[in-house]
Formats: sequence, structure tokens, C-alpha cells
Amino acid sequence: MKLIKGDNVKVVKGKDKGKDGKIDKVFPKENKVLIEGINTFKRHLKARSQNEPSQIVTLTKPLAVANVALVCPKCHKTTRVAYKEVKGVKSRICAKCEEKI
Repeated sequence: MKLIKGDNVKVVKGKDKGKDGKIDKVFPKENKVLIEGINTFKRHLKARSQNEPSQIVTLTKPLAVANVALVCPKCHKTTRVAYKEVKGVKSRICAKCEEKI
């Protein structure tokens, strides 16, 4: 997976298409990423005891990596991630402007 925690991404498919956000958590085995404020759902929780009230909780669910695109910090466009090796150190670069991410 080419995306890591802290990357700025833009949603390109789904109900939140066009929204931007920062990756909070990455799930590489499932090919999903968690972005705060994106892909939110409401869940109704029933009271478990008389003293506890029932409530509606907002949950953020992970998105598939295929539904998001990385936003380059230099050119501010959605791009793919490329790799370049310089002096034995592999680093991620923007496929459009070829700047280090």
C-alpha cells in the first residue's frame, strides 16, 4: 500500500466524493484507510440499564484505498505515488511534479 498515516487525500468515489481529509489509520490487510469526518454513519444504541440513556452515536468507517487519491503537497493536485531510489534510500515521489512527498 502506497498511502501512509498523515497523508492528505481526496475522495474520488462514493457518497463523500470531492471531500478532503488526512489519514488517521491504515489497514493494509484489508486495503482500507480511516479518514476523520469522511464516511460517517449514525448508530442507535439501546440503553443497557435504567440509569443509562439510549443514544445516537456517529461512527467513522474505513474507506477502500481505491476510492481515495493522494493530494501532492507541492502542486496541490490528486496524483499517484511513484518511488525513486537515491543513494540506496527509497522515497515516495509525486508522479506528476516528481517532487518528494
